[in-house]
Amino acid sequence: MEENKVKDVLLSQGFKFKKQFGQNFITDTNLLASIVEGAGADKDTTVVEIGCGAGTLTRAIAERAKNVTAFEIDRDLEPVLAVTLAGVDNAEVIFRDFSKVDMTSFERDMPPYIVIANLPYYITTPLVMKFIEQSEKCRSLTVMVQEEVAERFCAAAGTPEYGAVTANIALRGVCKIIRRVPRTLFHPTPNVDSAVVRIDIIEGNVKVNDGAMYKKVVRAAFASRRKTLENNLMQTFGIKRDEARAALENCGIHALARGEELSPAQFATLADYFSSRGIK
Repeated sequence: MEENKVKDVLLSQGFKFKKQFGQNFITDTNLLASIVEGAGADKDTTVVEIGCGAGTLTRAIAERAKNVTAFEIDRDLEPVLAVTLAGVDNAEVIFRDFSKVDMTSFERDMPPYIVIANLPYYITTPLVMKFIEQSEKCRSLTVMVQEEVAERFCAAAGTPEYGAVTANIALRGVCKIIRRVPRTLFHPTPNVDSAVVRIDIIEGNVKVNDGAMYKKVVRAAFASRRKTLENNLMQTFGIKRDEARAALENCGIHALARGEELSPAQFATLADYFSSRGIK
């Protein structure tokens, strides 16, 4: 659906944008098609969409995929979606806050699926981590996010953008930026540029014996970027300096290393070391 037509539908239904929901809708048809194509959706694919907005991406997904289940928090969009999704019989819109959905219950009767979404920026990271950490049936996420968030998701160790969220995504996900998107392709126009990120979920992407310990080590490593990893480990785990230094030495990590220097594989090695010695 063309931009002017979407605007006309929004106007005719008396819809008013709500800042608290981070509503910026995609209207560029080429962009919509490229997002769905980049996600790898085809006639056999079940898709979950979070935040369907005016339904433009929902419609583009439905044209290529087997079916799409779209979640939308704003019920005021119901009359808009009745128009924009008219004649689309393989799309279901559920008016519910997905962040409050129990993943186990949701996936109980679901086949394996992929996520395609223009995520509301205010809740991007919690939603991505909900799928990364809790889903058993999600195979990939292809999501539009704020450009600087995309950089953090996909950052390499040792770069300023690399952080705890990068390492936690890496536990199960392989992340790449597949397209950068200027702010001018949204309605209304946001204050930042965006990027489309694809995260393929691969169980055991990082080999580690204790996922909970891995997350604790990562959290410790980035507790204070100004401190060395040794000091952060001492504070988080309540261990003495010689214990922290021995852990680093045994894992092949230099004594003055900082958290952002470690790869996900090194975090896993350190987590396994702590677990094997009963450090909690």
